[in-house]
Amino acid sequence: MTLSVQTVATTPYDGQKPGTSGLRKRVVVFQQEHYTENFVQAIFTAMPAPGPKNAVLVVGGDGRYFVKDAVQKIVRIGAANGIRKFIIGQNGILSTPAASAVIRKRQADGGIILTASHNPGGPQNDFGIKYNMRNGGPAPEAVTDAIYAATRSISEYKLADIGSDVDLATVGTQTYDGFEVEVIDPVDDYVDLLRDIFDFDLIRKFRQQTPDFKLLFDGLNGVTGPYGRRIFVGELGFSENSLDQCEPLEDFGGSHPDPNLTYAHNLVKRVESEAISFGAASDGDGDRNMVMSHDWFVTPSDSVALIAHYAADCIPYFKRNGVHGLARSMPTSCAIDRVANAKNLEVFEVPTGWKFFGNLMDAGRLSICGEESFGTGSDHIREKDGIWAVVAWLNIIAHVNQTTPGASVRSIMQDFYSIYGRNYFTRYDYEEVESDGATKMVDRLRTFASAAAVDQSGIVGKSFSGYTVAKVDDFEYTDPIDHSVSKRQGIRVIFEDSSRIIFRLSGTGSQGATVRIYIERFDPEQFDLDVQVALKPLVDAALEISQLEQFTGRKEPTVIT
Repeated sequence: MTLSVQTVATTPYDGQKPGTSGLRKRVVVFQQEHYTENFVQAIFTAMPAPGPKNAVLVVGGDGRYFVKDAVQKIVRIGAANGIRKFIIGQNGILSTPAASAVIRKRQADGGIILTASHNPGGPQNDFGIKYNMRNGGPAPEAVTDAIYAATRSISEYKLADIGSDVDLATVGTQTYDGFEVEVIDPVDDYVDLLRDIFDFDLIRKFRQQTPDFKLLFDGLNGVTGPYGRRIFVGELGFSENSLDQCEPLEDFGGSHPDPNLTYAHNLVKRVESEAISFGAASDGDGDRNMVMSHDWFVTPSDSVALIAHYAADCIPYFKRNGVHGLARSMPTSCAIDRVANAKNLEVFEVPTGWKFFGNLMDAGRLSICGEESFGTGSDHIREKDGIWAVVAWLNIIAHVNQTTPGASVRSIMQDFYSIYGRNYFTRYDYEEVESDGATKMVDRLRTFASAAAVDQSGIVGKSFSGYTVAKVDDFEYTDPIDHSVSKRQGIRVIFEDSSRIIFRLSGTGSQGATVRIYIERFDPEQFDLDVQVALKPLVDAALEISQLEQFTGRKEPTVIT
């Protein structure tokens, strides 16, 4: 039989421009008539050659409210546009790293991931849709621009008549006229991948020989709960008590599934009160991570640098394949640069957004990379990977304990600083700021960059809190592989001692604006200073330079990292 397809007339919605991680809006926005359908059709319209006809598409999400509804819409619209096979996580569940892994392992033509990442979920909160390429990574700007263009000109979308909804609860293959749906266990392929990357035997041996070592993994009621249970309990043998909040919930239990010191407060409290040796958390869709112990918090910038330092020594994947290059997002501290220089490796500074790492990985020039926003990963997939980072740390702890019994998170970091020095780093987030004020603030900062570019004074040469400005610019990145140019990626204020202040408007929120201020200074000798004390003069300088309170009315940040 021929698949029955109907054409539905529609009109464009304003504002369907994908950000660094797809389109994110409130659920009620996606529930508007034709809204989700328009954006999904635009994805298929803009899908790179050869397009959707006879393509294989991976679909899944973080389990938040509206995921299952969106999956059904994607199947109907995708089938009408010629998709031959859908590979869907059971119950619509598929972490972002697992989706990337499945795309690559199954050689799919791409994927649609349903997530608003670390943003809250539920009927009154956030939802998101993003398209990933056949390499498993987020769509580059050329593709997201094409998707946006399609949303602005759309007049109709196609819809397949398949009768009742696809059964998402049963693993197996369902056959329809002209296409099929394979529902897969969302965890299996990903666990197989990590088992091949890391030394699970070494971690198990360390656990057995060190009974006092306590692990606590907090899934924040996001998608990583089932992955954590399978890996930490099923594979590595830690007890069920090592898990907390590991049941995926549509509203994440009413919490903010963001692994930082503010929103992962339950983990922080338990790690400190129970003297946990190693605490970790991941976010709503599983691509972010936080690592700490009862006496040390590891910044994301330090975490990726530490992993890069040890990778070739103890992680089987890198022992086999080598480390071919390192990279960080521009706001991330320069700690990983110091590792790259010491090991004679290339190091790249890219704009915020994981998609900028993909070309470097595909070209064989990048192995390990990270973002200060709790994203860490490698070229095993083309997304950042929260569980990967946590297991990497367990692998390193087990390795170091072979020669230094009793080595802890704190002692391992202190040893790292003794080699490289310490990059003190903090980030101030001002969330859901009124957009006009935030934009005016950034526009004013851009005038300083413009003045510096034409050799006018601006603030170059002026001192703030004892720090003298050496350079101001608006970060611009030219991709060394495809030579594409990304402009206006963040205002950088660089001081004569190499300290940095960076100002950015984030594109990950669903409404309003989020102002992020990043502050960094290097100290080659003092490693135990309180971060906020060490950076207080630069924080004061940032507030003076930006006039943030004047433009936004905010006196205090929402989150300090």
